Amino acid sequence: MTLAVGEDRHALSHAEARRLRAALDDALYQVHEFTHTTGEHRPDGSYVVARRRASSSGHRKVFADVSDVEACYEALPEEFTADDVTCASGGRRHMLVWHFAEHPGYDCEVVSRQPLTARKGVDQTAE
Repeated sequence: MTLAVGEDRHALSHAEARRLRAALDDALYQVHEFTHTTGEHRPDGSYVVARRRASSSGHRKVFADVSDVEACYEALPEEFTADDVTCASGGRRHMLVWHFAEHPGYDCEVVSRQPLTARKGVDQTAE
């Protein structure tokens, strides 16, 4: 097998190619656990938000890639509830509110638990 990287070409045995593929899969697959949710980067580029410790598919939302999650967040108003999350349905909306509030990549915090409400750009603790 020949691996081309730019102008460079490298000959790999099947065993070396399998090791390289396994290393790439490991590098591309990451799961971040938060209090209520998890974020999973899959090797195929998709991103999955799931309710932590839940096993059924009804407790997860699969996005084609991270940019789809970011677009979902950007479409939300400065203060939002689960009803404002239109990129998902049912209980997944609440899960995404929690995920945006928990994930350090989003400048957002829960400001009320009843109803579940989050606000972008806030530096205060949840009520």
